[in-house]
Amino acid sequence: MPRQERVRSKSGYYHIMLRGNERKNIFLDEDDKLRFIETIKEKKKEDRFYLQAICLMDNHIHMMMSEGTENIAQIIKRITVSYVYYFNKKYKRIGHLFQDRYKSEAVEDDNYVLALARYIHQNPIKAGMVERLEDYKWSSYNGYINKNAYISKIIDAEIVLELFSKDRGEALKKFKEYSNASYNEPFMDLQEESNDEEKGREIYKKMLEDLGEIQPSEELIREFRRNTGLSIRRIADITGLNKDKINKIIKS
Repeated sequence: MPRQERVRSKSGYYHIMLRGNERKNIFLDEDDKLRFIETIKEKKKEDRFYLQAICLMDNHIHMMMSEGTENIAQIIKRITVSYVYYFNKKYKRIGHLFQDRYKSEAVEDDNYVLALARYIHQNPIKAGMVERLEDYKWSSYNGYINKNAYISKIIDAEIVLELFSKDRGEALKKFKEYSNASYNEPFMDLQEESNDEEKGREIYKKMLEDLGEIQPSEELIREFRRNTGLSIRRIADITGLNKDKINKIIKS
């Protein structure tokens, strides 16, 4: 079946999602995330594109970006080729790191720009990784509220902030309030995450059966996370364990 043609954005704005191949992690330590940020910084030169929001999760990335002198396909290719070269060399591996085709959707109106930025910044909270937006340093939320944050060097915040107010102080105040509010808007990866959870339940059940375990061991939890790349929240839903306990196991 031929691939469906991508929808071109009339505004030039896009929601981009990159996922690890077979849902595996694309960042194994903080240096990897730093390298991705530096890659973005390098590829943004000469106004090739602009980045309004980003969140680096362990096995996927969400970005809101707009085209500059290059189209979205060229932009993503520049970023991914450079990062994959670094990752494969560092970890002495070959082959694909990202899923073959990035996911994208057009962003055409101001309301969606705001809603998408909020969705991207709330990813770590939805995954049970942090309780407050400002506690996660690998999203652009901190790039908005703190000019000294490392990630601020790659963020073009003006477009989003000016939708709240021309006065920067007032805009930041409204941005914080809006970013921390709950939402009901659907976004392009929700159905896929639901499918991932269903597959995850099957994998978890088989792992328990293969090991003859009734309750999961810490090593099984870590192996389950490595095999599926599911969020802490979804692992908690599947295993029935407390999110804090799972977080502690994974980090140990």
